[in-house]
Amino acid sequence: MYKYDLHVHTKEGSACGRSTGAEMAEMYAREGYSGFVVTDHFYTGNTAVPRDLPWEEWVERFCEGYRSAKRRGDELGLDVFLGWEFGLGGGTEFLTLGLDQNWLLANPDVRRMDPVTYCTKVHEAGGYLIHAHPFLEASYVPCIRLFPRLVDAVEVLNAPKGDFINARATEYALAYDLTRTAGSDSHNDRWHALAAVSVPCRASSITDLISALRNREHSLIQL
Repeated sequence: MYKYDLHVHTKEGSACGRSTGAEMAEMYAREGYSGFVVTDHFYTGNTAVPRDLPWEEWVERFCEGYRSAKRRGDELGLDVFLGWEFGLGGGTEFLTLGLDQNWLLANPDVRRMDPVTYCTKVHEAGGYLIHAHPFLEASYVPCIRLFPRLVDAVEVLNAPKGDFINARATEYALAYDLTRTAGSDSHNDRWHALAAVSVPCRASSITDLISALRNREHSLIQL
């Protein structure tokens, strides 16, 4: 079985990130992972990239954390894939997998999309959507919002969020028969709350990883 983390932040892309993409790759190599997806906070969330930049420059800088992780990951034998955490405000966030920098460049209006439009566009392009920590409670979360008809999966094991939040997410996913996923939501290279999805075959591309999730060939692991 091969371990992948679907929820990882870097210093380059997320304002809350504390370690570079390269440093994150080194941590995952130490922890015996096969790879991970860089899911930095998007333009609509806690991004580290100034929003007053031209769109092309913003996208270029946003992907720096992924590129740093990918370069170091290649040296260490890790599979590193690009994703992002699209925020709707108030803690509602979708991990977006399967799209690339070219899709972002071709869709500058993504900065202003409502959830229905965003999810529709992502699915039309073959992307995959995971509702991250849907039952998160925090001072900046005014209410819990669920979108069971718009997402493909629910993050039911967010390693640092705790049993209560994860249990509610599991109930939600089961009620709507949504795929269940896991992630560490890691922000630095000394992160101790780690989780993963374990898949039977190594993912040569993000498409392979998404296929395993769609077919529910994965299992969830908390380390």
